[in-house]
Amino acid sequence: MAEADWERDVIEKLAFSALREQRRSRRWGIFFKLLGFAYLIVLLLLVLDWRSQDGFGSSGKHTALVDVVGVIDPKGDASADRVTESLQNAFKNKSTQGVILRINSPGGSPVQAGIIYDEIRRLRGIYPNVPMYAVVEDICASGGYYIAAAADKIYVDKASIVGSIGVIMDGWGFTGTMEKLGVERRALVSGENKAFLDPFSPFDEKQKRHAQSMLDDIHKQFIDVVRKGRGKRLKESPDIFSGLLWTGARSIELGLSDGFGSVDFVAREVIKAEDILDYTKKQDFTERVAKRFGAAMAGALAKVAAQGQLNIR
Repeated sequence: MAEADWERDVIEKLAFSALREQRRSRRWGIFFKLLGFAYLIVLLLLVLDWRSQDGFGSSGKHTALVDVVGVIDPKGDASADRVTESLQNAFKNKSTQGVILRINSPGGSPVQAGIIYDEIRRLRGIYPNVPMYAVVEDICASGGYYIAAAADKIYVDKASIVGSIGVIMDGWGFTGTMEKLGVERRALVSGENKAFLDPFSPFDEKQKRHAQSMLDDIHKQFIDVVRKGRGKRLKESPDIFSGLLWTGARSIELGLSDGFGSVDFVAREVIKAEDILDYTKKQDFTERVAKRFGAAMAGALAKVAAQGQLNIR
């Protein structure tokens, strides 16, 4: 009887060992399949990257397109680094007959917008025979319009939103709430204004005046850019520089834009080069991989992990 039990124990151990090995092999099989899939994706994206860049050497006459989409900030798609690099590539191609800056932006950093504006002015000086036009889609406001003012002409849709020539600095004040909660603010500073506009301290009128002075200075820079770019076309009134927004149709009447037109219209009828080549610098390879496939790969690996720990022995 004891011998039978011993044999049964051995058989069970061998069976469980074989089962564990089978599960381990299956998990590794899934892992290596995912790894192979990821490798193929990387190769595909590399090929797509290469093909997208290949057009920059095109010998055919074309209209160059550069997008300014979204909030203008250092880390976004509409950062100064990305937009200026795109513009440089567009202007330096000898086959470029004209450049279209397609804008769909509510604005953003005045510094980033200023860098793009200055680069446009510089490139237009280097390539005086290459015209540049701004085409507004849904919105061209604040910093977006700051950039558009550098173009030869601005084209809009009748329902586009244009304007907001102003500057804003916003924040919150929590002093009333803190008093109700019995919370005391304790801030030690070296420098009278180091806690400038601290939201947890009472509003300081002297600091408020200083902040307003800074905003006024930036606003004046914005106004000077618009006046320089639009010239006599601009029909100035107290409202023009007040931060108001207008429809595309009304912006033409005010001299903020020049006419109705889409990207295809401007390329075909104004620049006279119907072929459009997109020079917009896209997100780099690693960013695209992370955004497109990061979540999917994480989910797939989680399924593998759910079946048991991956062990390397």
